[in-house]
Amino acid sequence: MNQLKTVMLMGVITVLLVLAGGSIGGQSGMIMALLIAFALNVGSYWFSDKIVLSMYHAREVDESSAPWLYSAVRKLVANAGLPMPKVYVIPDAQPNAFATGRDPQHAAVAVTEGITQMLNEDELEGVLAHELAHVKHRDILIGTIAATLAGAITMISRLGFFFGGSRDDNGGSPAGMLLMMILGPIAAMLIQLGISRTREYAADEGGAVISGKPWALASALRKMERGVQARPMNAEPTTAHMFIVSPFSGGAIASLFSTHPPIAKRVEKLEAMVPGSGSASVRR
Repeated sequence: MNQLKTVMLMGVITVLLVLAGGSIGGQSGMIMALLIAFALNVGSYWFSDKIVLSMYHAREVDESSAPWLYSAVRKLVANAGLPMPKVYVIPDAQPNAFATGRDPQHAAVAVTEGITQMLNEDELEGVLAHELAHVKHRDILIGTIAATLAGAITMISRLGFFFGGSRDDNGGSPAGMLLMMILGPIAAMLIQLGISRTREYAADEGGAVISGKPWALASALRKMERGVQARPMNAEPTTAHMFIVSPFSGGAIASLFSTHPPIAKRVEKLEAMVPGSGSASVRR
């Protein structure tokens, strides 16, 4: 199913880019945008994980440089029946994490320095298990591609401010250009919203099964929610859906357009999985 979603996402992005190109540069703009879309689709499939990791200056660690973190991931992948992913640390004080890669054989799990300092061992295992659930569900390819291509839509829409001011002989119009400048970022946001909210619930549940500690993930989510408010991250909006919690804090309006479900609802579902709470999904 996620492979079909990935193909559909690439198709939607291609259409949006071609429409944006036509609005900015007419027929020649459409042709150029089609070539750009092809390059982006190919590049995002093979290299989007490296792009996102480099965007956050993530450094790869191993058993000697981060022994507890690496061994925790190794224990959890054994529980999940997954191959060992690469492990990265992001030099940022905000407590957060994400997984990326095109498939379980080419996956990477990245955590911030802040999360290793704020959470205890059980809570961090819960977070790592959540990210490995994304790997197991094959969410990571579509999420990473969405981040890369949504960023491209936003970038091309912004270019209209500089190169779309006049009509050319091929049919580009200022009105069409203005429309794409408005609709492009909105379309990128809607694509992210469409792929993110339900999969976070599934990854929470899957992570609780992998770690066997739903209460620990629930506790971690509460701490991270407070940590996001206390420690802002200079994150790219187009990658927000990749993180376990949104790296941006805000009020009611911001939460309406958040790429993540409310933390309170996620915690409620996790606590319902704790033995003795009415669900036997997870055992200590």
